Amino acid sequence: MLLYDSVGPNPRVVRMFAAQRGIQLPSTRVDLRGGENRQAPYMAKNPAGQLPCLELDDGQVIAEITAICEYLDEKGASDGTLIGATPEERAQTRMWVRRIDLNILEPMANGFRFSEGIKLFQSRIRVMPQAADDLKALAQEKLSWLDGLIAGNQFVCGDRMSLADILLFVFLDFGATVGQSINPENKNVLAIYERMKALPSAVA
Repeated sequence: MLLYDSVGPNPRVVRMFAAQRGIQLPSTRVDLRGGENRQAPYMAKNPAGQLPCLELDDGQVIAEITAICEYLDEKGASDGTLIGATPEERAQTRMWVRRIDLNILEPMANGFRFSEGIKLFQSRIRVMPQAADDLKALAQEKLSWLDGLIAGNQFVCGDRMSLADILLFVFLDFGATVGQSINPENKNVLAIYERMKALPSAVA
């Protein structure tokens, strides 16, 4: 396997997930800032032009971080999982991943792309600077919503760590660097953030 890696929270999710599952993942760096991911050689592997993607030994390419992480989870050691050991656990993980991704991560990331990151993204995607502040506010509102739902939990899915926690941590860590810090009133979210930050895999 070969991970096409770069800067940014999405590749970091995959790196942290692999590290937490104990998977050694060879990688090659793609220059996202220089636009290498939008050039023909990379686009031939991932037509979406997004990072990361994972090239398998047989030449197949998997893109989208949740798909990559689920693949790695299944390929990893059988004595652990970050998706779920039962159909019920897997369904719960996928439910929370979907909620966090759509309600928090997407508005947070687009809030950045349409404001602080607009110079990098304006030639690559349709940017809507007029929506940036509302998207950032929406991400914060949904973080408060999540905070209430996970009260009493060690992790998003109760007492077991999952992909949902890795997604949440990585993007909250990114948000803090681009003016979207966690509201200190969201103590349950902060507790999970600190718990994940303390893991050796957090530096992957």
